[in-house]
Amino acid sequence: MTALELTADPVELTAALVDVPSVSGEEKPLADAVEAALRTQAPHLEVRRSGNAVLARTLLGRPSRVVFAGHLDTVPINENLPCRRTGQGADQVLHGCGTVDMKGGDAVLLHLAASLPTPRHDLTFVFYDCEEVEAARNGLGRIERELPDWLAGDLAVVAEPSNGVIEAGCQGTMRVELRAAGERAHTARAWMGTNAIHALAEPLRRLAEYTPRSVEIDGCTYHEGLQAVRIDGGVAGNVVPDDAVLTVNHRFAPDRGIERAEAHLREVFAGFPLTVVDAAAGALPGLAAPAAGELVTAAGGQPVAKLGWTDVARFARLGLPAVNFGPGDPSLAHTKAEHVPTEQIRTVAGTLRAFLAG
Repeated sequence: MTALELTADPVELTAALVDVPSVSGEEKPLADAVEAALRTQAPHLEVRRSGNAVLARTLLGRPSRVVFAGHLDTVPINENLPCRRTGQGADQVLHGCGTVDMKGGDAVLLHLAASLPTPRHDLTFVFYDCEEVEAARNGLGRIERELPDWLAGDLAVVAEPSNGVIEAGCQGTMRVELRAAGERAHTARAWMGTNAIHALAEPLRRLAEYTPRSVEIDGCTYHEGLQAVRIDGGVAGNVVPDDAVLTVNHRFAPDRGIERAEAHLREVFAGFPLTVVDAAAGALPGLAAPAAGELVTAAGGQPVAKLGWTDVARFARLGLPAVNFGPGDPSLAHTKAEHVPTEQIRTVAGTLRAFLAG
């Protein structure tokens, strides 16, 4: 088993975490190492195992609790292990699968868990599995069902890559299908049929002319989006198709719930049968919460809206204001070229230390 030094430089801890492969569903070796390190190096924490997730918390009787969450899994390796380094000193960069999404963030949280025995807030740390795959397998869902008290608190911080800037809340997401019906005919006698693919021209026109709104909430601007992402249809090279399906993805600001988002799409595509395939509500910024305000002060600068969906939405549904805050450029996540500046890892660790030390 890999031995992790939790109180070491979080940069070195990041490199050690990256070198333990943990593709979704294969997190056990890393979860074993994390559990062993927390049990031996952080005796001030209560530690609990849930499948391939590891949880730890303080029980100091503080009036407030902050929940920190980071997923242990990565997307499949793409010729980008083991971890390698470029540059020197403050310009050093770590390269490798998970450096951005999100073992740099995990390293920061593990370092703080072991090195802050008496923080000003009680703390819960959740290192969970299967975030990068379908939602039904996400370890947070299992923890919510089996250990709900471990997700209770006054603020949640998800250490997803955010370039070291607080990204507040997140967008909601919805995927819908629009179906057009026609009538088959031989293409040599096309007038005898009705082309279902051609019937999608009208919803595609509406999409092309659609102007998405921008919404400001707590000083953060959420940009919505509506995009065609797939078209299915066709029978054969000489047959007028009698069925076609257009798939559309909608990213909506967190001031709209799922029902309002669906109602909006039914208005946009009035006249076409619409089926919701999947949907997840967003999360409001929640920056007015006292603990969130303290974190914003410690981080400095202006928080920005999270453009995308993250597990902050799960915490928001449980009643916790939630933010994303971690090292790494999110645009590099899931790419072969994942890399993170080492100074950004140290800066995020320092910001959270200042926030927790008070």
